[in-house]
Amino acid sequence: MSKSERPNQLFRNLNAKVASIPMVLTALVIFVGGSAWTVLYSFTNSKLLPRLNFVALDQYYRLWSTPRWLVSIENLLVYGVLSLVFSLVIGFILAALLDQKIRFEDTFRTIFLYPFALSFIVTGLVWQWLLNPEFGIQGVVRGLGWESFSFDPLYNSDIVIYGILIAALWQGTGLIMCLMLAGLRGIDEDIWKAARVDGIPTLKTYLFIIIPMMRPVFITALVIIAAGIVKVYDLVVAQTSGGPGIASEVPAKYVYDYMFFAQNLGQGFAASTMMLLSVVVVIVPWAYLEFGGKKRG
Repeated sequence: MSKSERPNQLFRNLNAKVASIPMVLTALVIFVGGSAWTVLYSFTNSKLLPRLNFVALDQYYRLWSTPRWLVSIENLLVYGVLSLVFSLVIGFILAALLDQKIRFEDTFRTIFLYPFALSFIVTGLVWQWLLNPEFGIQGVVRGLGWESFSFDPLYNSDIVIYGILIAALWQGTGLIMCLMLAGLRGIDEDIWKAARVDGIPTLKTYLFIIIPMMRPVFITALVIIAAGIVKVYDLVVAQTSGGPGIASEVPAKYVYDYMFFAQNLGQGFAASTMMLLSVVVVIVPWAYLEFGGKKRG
């Protein structure tokens, strides 16, 4: 076929391209446009309503000199690292156990996944009750005779973020387990047989053969967990409302409070921009390594 007879690249898969127009416009107008608008107004002194009265980096200087913001960043780092590690580890272990073709597998899978069907508000309220020192876990154990038992993380400013982490793991680990289980079920049975014939221990088979083969599954799980970490808000509001004091503050709550309660849009936009920057810092290197490396190869 001559070049003149070949269809123009622009008109190839035309139906698919036309169908994707609404999503492309949504991404450009809402996501990209909204992000650009937020960054622009973060350099202004907007209060109740946005206004183009630029104050350079004043909002950012104020942001990083505010103890409440610094506490929220520290909490997000602690919560994020532990949530990422424990979600992947617990999810994979549960998936590996269910992959052994145990009896009542469907029942166990449903039980583990059920918390994910609950909203974060419901999850937060449930765990607020369970961690209440009067009638929660501490109260029950003390009622059994262990009077010295203490377990009240939501009322201790030093460990309150760990109480929120417990609720988050209970709510989200089931989904990670299902993703890992789907990845394990996609592994060819011949690989397991070859490992057993070679005398490779089960643990080493998982660490050096199975897990590297499940790299796409781990990347998917990583993106899902990371998205939940950055936008964590509901659990904090339902369990502690940021307390005791400001001990459990997180960036998303800081943004919401300044934009809707303090009526300081400029400060809220500056905090939102820093959250966006943190996402970009993580996503850009990952995208370069994931896609740029393949093109070079």
